[in-house]
Amino acid sequence: MGQRLSGGRSCLDVPGRLLPQPPPPPPPVRRKLALLFAMLCVWLYMFLYSCAGSCAAAPGLLLLGSGSRAAHAPPALATAPDGTPPRLPFRAQPATPLASGKEMVEGAASPEEQSPEVPDSPSPISSFFSGSGSKQLPQAIIIGVKKGGTRALLEFLRVHPDVRAVGAEPHFFDRSYDKGLAWYRDLMPRTLDGQITMEKTPSYFVTREAPARISAMSKDTKLIVVVRDPVTRAISDYTQTLSKRPDIPTFESLTFKNRTTGLIDTSWSAIQIGIYAKHLEHWLRHFPIRQMLFVSGERLISDPAGELGRVQDFLGLKRIITDKHFYFNKTKGFPCLKKAEGSSRPHCLGKTKGRTHPEIDREVVRRLREFYRPFNLKFYQMTGHDFGWD
Repeated sequence: MGQRLSGGRSCLDVPGRLLPQPPPPPPPVRRKLALLFAMLCVWLYMFLYSCAGSCAAAPGLLLLGSGSRAAHAPPALATAPDGTPPRLPFRAQPATPLASGKEMVEGAASPEEQSPEVPDSPSPISSFFSGSGSKQLPQAIIIGVKKGGTRALLEFLRVHPDVRAVGAEPHFFDRSYDKGLAWYRDLMPRTLDGQITMEKTPSYFVTREAPARISAMSKDTKLIVVVRDPVTRAISDYTQTLSKRPDIPTFESLTFKNRTTGLIDTSWSAIQIGIYAKHLEHWLRHFPIRQMLFVSGERLISDPAGELGRVQDFLGLKRIITDKHFYFNKTKGFPCLKKAEGSSRPHCLGKTKGRTHPEIDREVVRRLREFYRPFNLKFYQMTGHDFGWD
């Protein structure tokens, strides 16, 4: 018989529990739970990613939901991918006080120029996914005009989920062109595929170099001009300056070079800006008229949904902003955006909008209307639209 082990037992008698055993297979229930957990993680990731994209796409809704805080919240600073320190948003230098008279009036910057609104404050979800999207040069720009209704148009447009816009006026093509397109692009908000990047700087329309500079950036840029009765616009411009400098000369004295002869002083910017046909000629040397949309500042007040419909069509956007987004504020005399879901208050433009105009001598108003009439008629012919100012 076989050889015996110590203790008198054969190797055949070794208990099976002493031999190596394969690991028992995992119970079926445990495998199913692991698979379910993995699928849940994938679904949760995709849900949060899509939610972050939609939140980032709707700055206007976030603005409405946060009330006035969004307009004054400090911009978030982020370190660039290459490790460079964060860059503060561009702010225009405050105007230097000038002597008196027309020089003092010319030196008065608009509220947007003195303390521009900061870009949109990101929501917690969009901040978490701050890497979503990319910064693009604007495909559309609101180029003018000052005191025409550009701020209202931009605020209304930001309700659209496919519009992303800079809150502050960049003033790139008139003041900071030497900083370069990379600097300009860095000011823009991040956008996803299908969204439009926009900005507004009303002084572009009267800046001689702006048309060529924007064309050099992109000949396909869509341009929006908000125009208003030039007489009313001039008085509004003066009213804004008067609110900051009560000691400036009267509107009447600033309007004329010689009150006796009735010669209008076109060197005063409040008058010069309203000669729309003259400024438009410079733009038509670089852009076809079909690439420009002229929005009525009067209709933006009386029928905001109608004008916003035209703007959305021009930008190739679905008509999402409609009558249901607006109500008329009788106190301010302007339309406001209705409160967003979950918000306790509506969103109206700031206190600097809708100021009461001073009483202007009727003869001065009549003389100004005569002065502007031929320029208005030429502007109607150039744009193919009668704005009804005469």
